[in-house]
Amino acid sequence: MPSAFRGERFPGPAEPEGRTGPAPVLDPLAEVRREGDPETDVYLTGTVFLDVIFTGLDSAPVRGTESWARGMGSSPGGVANMATALARLGLRTSLAAAFGDDMYGEYCWDALSRGEGIDLGLSRTVPGWHSPVTVSMAYEGERTMVSHGHEAPPPEEPAPECPPPARACVALLVPGREEEWIATAARRGSRVFADVGWDETGRWDPADLADLEHCEAFLPNAEEAMRYTRTDCPRAAARALAEKVPLAVVTMGEKGAFAVDSRTGESAEVPAIGVEALDPTGAGDVFVAGFVTGTLAGWPLADRLAFAGLTAALSVQEFGGSLSAPGWAEVAAWWKHVRSYDDQTPATLRRYAFLDGLLPAAARPWPLRRAVPTLGFRQP
Repeated sequence: MPSAFRGERFPGPAEPEGRTGPAPVLDPLAEVRREGDPETDVYLTGTVFLDVIFTGLDSAPVRGTESWARGMGSSPGGVANMATALARLGLRTSLAAAFGDDMYGEYCWDALSRGEGIDLGLSRTVPGWHSPVTVSMAYEGERTMVSHGHEAPPPEEPAPECPPPARACVALLVPGREEEWIATAARRGSRVFADVGWDETGRWDPADLADLEHCEAFLPNAEEAMRYTRTDCPRAAARALAEKVPLAVVTMGEKGAFAVDSRTGESAEVPAIGVEALDPTGAGDVFVAGFVTGTLAGWPLADRLAFAGLTAALSVQEFGGSLSAPGWAEVAAWWKHVRSYDDQTPATLRRYAFLDGLLPAAARPWPLRRAVPTLGFRQP
């Protein structure tokens, strides 16, 4: 059952139910939309955190000392990372989540609903429940996180039609736990894309991922994939996972990504885009969002991998997991830049030539929210 449903809203200016916020620069599914299609492109559920991110640390914090960070930002985190990345790529995104009954929760609700146009009609605020918080410290290309929070109490009433009809759903698989909503979504025709977290039990047993049978695609990182398949190569791991799920995608960090489609026998590998990273928080979520976008739009497998890797690379140049996600304006600016300068190889230019037929010739983007040091500043 999803973790959160329709409930009490925050007091404030009246707003309509459903999707609000600015219109996207580009609709990537315009060519495939048909009358009678679901109103929602992607549904997801999970926990929203308030993320506080410190960057510019020279090294990991040392016990008994004080470290000063050269940069700091705050933004919605947790499942908000994925939801924001999907919405910024123009997908009609519905999120079911619990929000804390505090200023952090109000900020996160406003940032996602009004700022990003995410449909929170299936979300709820919980009186007396405070928002979960994560402090993330980025250094040496990695990050260390400290989190605090309590599980939200269950809703008093079941949600109507949850999960809603949707083209796709994104699910985080938890080893040893089955989620009824995943099977329900797949049975209703939604294409389920699954990610997975670290297996704290240390079992790394594929049998613990029972919901994988309902999924169209599985997108673990290389370490997770190799542990679940008992292999020592990410490519071998992807081939082994493709025996359990139609589409296996393994991300390999700076080495790119590799995918195997067991339905067609096709495989593809795309190298990563080299950028100067500020904060890697949420890059995996952005990768999944980019891949989901390309899949729903019907792009070739290699183009989907390339686009997912590009959006993830652009995201690490900004603070925060959710508000670092790029929109189409950032993708277009990158493509214009690499064609004007010689800092990318000819092979890279050929790999991303598909963007020519996709990106708008000229578009006025809305100003994307970015992470800020304090929640006290009012966004324009």
